[in-house]
Amino acid sequence: MTALGAVFRPQLPPERLRGIARAADEAGLEELWLWEDCFLESGIATASAALAWTERLRVGVGLLPVPLRNVALTAMEAATLDRLFPERVVLGVGHGVQDWMGQVGARAESPVTLLREYLEALRALLRGERVTTDGRYVKLDGVALDWPPAAALPVLAGAVGPRSLRLTGEAADGTILDASMSPDAVRNARRLIDEGREAAGRTGPHKIVVYLHTATGPGAAERLKAELADGNGGSTELGVAGDAGTIAQFVERLAAAGADTVVLQPTPDEPDPEGFVRFVAEKVRPLVP
Repeated sequence: MTALGAVFRPQLPPERLRGIARAADEAGLEELWLWEDCFLESGIATASAALAWTERLRVGVGLLPVPLRNVALTAMEAATLDRLFPERVVLGVGHGVQDWMGQVGARAESPVTLLREYLEALRALLRGERVTTDGRYVKLDGVALDWPPAAALPVLAGAVGPRSLRLTGEAADGTILDASMSPDAVRNARRLIDEGREAAGRTGPHKIVVYLHTATGPGAAERLKAELADGNGGSTELGVAGDAGTIAQFVERLAAAGADTVVLQPTPDEPDPEGFVRFVAEKVRPLVP
């Protein structure tokens, strides 16, 4: 079954999160996803609050920028969240926006090398291993978590380019694809991820999460058009506007292309964020196999 989620966009003030998370939980939404975009809101702080305010909602952080965060700190925070809220945390990491990383003096000369080293160390730490490594970017000397997750917490990685997509197949437990990908692009991404998995001899499950620009209600088509015109070339394959049936059909296209989870991403000017998460859970979910 295709899992369905929605995004709490960090362009909303932090104080809006409580109402939206509770609305999502009460409506039966499967997953609420948060972003650590510079310089808006912390992914870990918002995730911990959303988890505490809800009972069953899974909360995804997609994603934490690895140049910004020491891997031991990320492991500590992720393990703490998972032990506080078992089986409700979905963790994603990635390159981060390079311009933002440059602003804080954390831009890596080789983002792919950094992400590879980071994923290897982070996954080992979350498995409860003691890690010593002296990489180009990641350096640990006998580091182990005193409170690792009770069971290894899967680590997803965001990717767009071919090298990064193959890397997620080799070194991550899943891949997050942003809303810039059409169904055909998702299908190609899945192929590249599988190439990386094959090269690394990996045969276990690999979850693929795909964001989808989505608008519904009054002015939906106009709001989506404005969103897609801002850096997305205006392609109609990168988003969907309309009623629950129309949106569910697009979700099914992404699922057929290889998505395991589709996360509906509202427009920045969505007039009713609480209503949006209820719509996803109560209207779209029943129509998606």
